[in-house]
Amino acid sequence: METPPAFDSEVINAIFKNVWIKSSKEKKDEVDVIEVGASGTSKRNRLITAKPDALKLSCQLLQEFVTEAVQRSADIVEDEGGSKIEATHLERTLPQLLLDF
Repeated sequence: METPPAFDSEVINAIFKNVWIKSSKEKKDEVDVIEVGASGTSKRNRLITAKPDALKLSCQLLQEFVTEAVQRSADIVEDEGGSKIEATHLERTLPQLLLDF
């Protein structure tokens, strides 16, 4: 069986950063207090980053999640006698898949 291409860690890091920035902006609207850490820098001014090992693990987890979703969808298509995976097949597999992960 052919190994599927891995997710690019830079892309995953960019997605994470966008989510973290959006989340911090939402929290900023709720609370306007700046917390100062032990080093004297505010948490709001720190760079948003993920460690390389965490990114690698996140990429692997996403790869497994997508592979499993496609496999489960393919099983549904096979049971129905079809030959093409469509969005509805993925939608039907996601609830159980999310519970499994």
